[in-house]
Amino acid sequence: MSVVSNASALINLARIGKLDLLRNLYGEVIVPGAVWQEVVVEGAGQPGAGEVEAAAWIKARTVANKQLVRALRQDLDAGEAEAIALALEMEAELLLMDERLGRETARHLGLRYVGLIGVLREAKHKGLIPAVSPFLNALRDMAGFRVSDALYIRVLQDEREA
Repeated sequence: MSVVSNASALINLARIGKLDLLRNLYGEVIVPGAVWQEVVVEGAGQPGAGEVEAAAWIKARTVANKQLVRALRQDLDAGEAEAIALALEMEAELLLMDERLGRETARHLGLRYVGLIGVLREAKHKGLIPAVSPFLNALRDMAGFRVSDALYIRVLQDEREA
């Protein structure tokens, strides 16, 4: 499965020690140069930087369509813009994106995307984790991942954990 990721999924899963969930779910994850720059280079010393750099299954790739990236940068940050452009170029099967505007743009462009909560749900359904709640709690408490109370409750109800 071809998967392109923005920074959020990488950083937040690394912060809770679960970056390997992405490898177990998708095998290889491709990141555009701007995401590599954000997470590994500018994020050196921060949670996730070393883990991402050391993960041989996370590959950095340069986006060819710079014009599309420039157009997307009017509304999105560099990582989001490049992740969307790269997913389109590669005809990726999945884009990992949490940011609302990035997801709306991806949907508008016909990309299939999932956020971190969707990754956790998929991991549970594939038997990689026993429940979503401990990981969702860790993301909120340890990583500072923002999840509204309403979404939190709905996810746990949907997963029959509430």
